[in-house]
Amino acid sequence: IVEIRILDPAGRDRELELALRDRFGLADARVLEPATETDVLPGVGRLAARWLEETVRDGQVVALSWGHTLQAMVRAVDGLSRRDVEVVQLVGGLSALDSALTGQELVREFSERIGARHRYLHAPALFSSAEALTMMVHEGAIADALAAAKAADIAVVGIGAAGIGSSGALLDALNLSPAQRATFDACGPVGDICARFYDLSGREVRSVVAERVLAVSLDDVRAIPTVAGVAAGPEKAMGILGALHGRIVDVLICDQAAARTVLAHDTGGAPVAARVGGR
Repeated sequence: IVEIRILDPAGRDRELELALRDRFGLADARVLEPATETDVLPGVGRLAARWLEETVRDGQVVALSWGHTLQAMVRAVDGLSRRDVEVVQLVGGLSALDSALTGQELVREFSERIGARHRYLHAPALFSSAEALTMMVHEGAIADALAAAKAADIAVVGIGAAGIGSSGALLDALNLSPAQRATFDACGPVGDICARFYDLSGREVRSVVAERVLAVSLDDVRAIPTVAGVAAGPEKAMGILGALHGRIVDVLICDQAAARTVLAHDTGGAPVAARVGGR
């Protein structure tokens, strides 16, 4: 007869947040309770922007990857207080993507919106061969930009799903041979962060793909003190789960459907140990 409902003005599902923190040893979790289906991506972006508002401090270095969810976050920071920080790239540019989704454009726009400085990684994300990549990473400006990314205090990374969306465009742009693609698929990739693909346990997939990508490594990401993974949609669940199992991120920002699917697909057992970040 009587129904009591508590409406969270922030649009967050606190029960799912607690379940994720407890299950995966996360430092924080933010789960969007969307008002409509069309609000999922921008809503997750707003949650990520709000988390940054609470977290970022003057004097820090903030590193970004790329993708649709990070684009939604950057577009949601209009009300963010100005910060005296430096914003850097974790991965090179990808011409196969809409330019607005690439690391260079997101770093520029984000820094402009919060009055920060930024540093570009002036290089593509993908190379035609491992040899070409090796030559590029030894260039002084590229080495310095990668070193700045590795030394970041906070990173915000999109979590991709292998073969879907931006991650699919990345694989298509590599023009792998059928044999190379079969070898890659046989490694069981479930997702990627900074164009670095990993399996369900969070181990980086070692293949011709990894040998041609200009970006920090997954171990470099793990070494950053605070890493927030941002994703929207249940199709990202396995990528999220691999990132959590591999302790690549210690903060998760997602929507209800993604959170529920992650918890439903986790095989159970003892809670995942907390990520140990920092240098």
